[in-house]
Amino acid sequence: MTPSAQTRTALSSALPTAREIIALQLAALQAGLPATAPVADDVQGWAKVNHFYNSSLWAEEDLARRQQALDADIVANKRAIDRFNQARNDAIERIDEWLLSALGLVDAGTIGSPTPRSTQAAGARLNSETAGSMVDRMSIMALKIEAMRLQTLRTDVDDAHRSACSERLARLRQQQSDLGDCYDELLADSLAGRAYFKVYRQFKMYNDPRLNPALVAETPRA
Repeated sequence: MTPSAQTRTALSSALPTAREIIALQLAALQAGLPATAPVADDVQGWAKVNHFYNSSLWAEEDLARRQQALDADIVANKRAIDRFNQARNDAIERIDEWLLSALGLVDAGTIGSPTPRSTQAAGARLNSETAGSMVDRMSIMALKIEAMRLQTLRTDVDDAHRSACSERLARLRQQQSDLGDCYDELLADSLAGRAYFKVYRQFKMYNDPRLNPALVAETPRA
């Protein structure tokens, strides 16, 4: 069922825009990575959690590529990457649940189940990418932009390096803007009953000792 005009107006003011999401991601970068993940009780909170784990992943991915570190240190990095990636994907699911609940596009009784049931308007198109996935991509874009911006400020490289990074920075910012426009359009179309997306469970099998065949092989049999 499509929300009434009054309901759409109320919902529209409550849904976070791309500009708001990008601003909170930038603020998190400027504040620095905290020791623990933020506490989330709304969609913006889960966007912050998602960004925290993307930032943690970014740091661990850099460390995992060291050439002079001990093997044990790289193993620790890889295991941290698995943990952070699982938490990042969990946050994407929470973002989608919050947004779909606010839009009235999911059966409330199924929201926490493995297969949440969509309640889209007749004739609405299914968007293959979810809004939560877009928030996740905006988070990664924010990290790329900040890393490339720092490259343009380096004093230990030549002008050609800084110039190339400046060009890349401009393209990254354009990509971030385009992605934000697509996110805003998806929410607007979903609110108007023209589109919908679903909560997709990630089912990261490599982290599950019941599903990863390598981990199953290591489990002692009764």
